[in-house]
Amino acid sequence: MNKLSVLDWIALVLVIVGGLNWGLMAFDSNLVTAIFGGIASWVYVLVGLAGLYMIWLATKLNKS
Repeated sequence: MNKLSVLDWIALVLVIVGGLNWGLMAFDSNLVTAIFGGIASWVYVLVGLAGLYMIWLATKLNKS
C-alpha cells in the first residue's frame, strides 16, 4: 500500500471541504464563505485544483 504524502492529505481535505460545501448548498448554506469570507474565491480555486490533483492521484494509485 502506498503512503500518502502531505500534499495528498491537503488535497484530500480540500476535496472533502468542497464536497461538504456542495451538500450544504442544498440547504442554502455556504460553509466556505461563512468561514473564509472575502478569500472564499481563492479557496474555491484551491478546491478545484485539489480535485484535479485527486484525479491524477487516483490514476497513479490505480497503476501501482
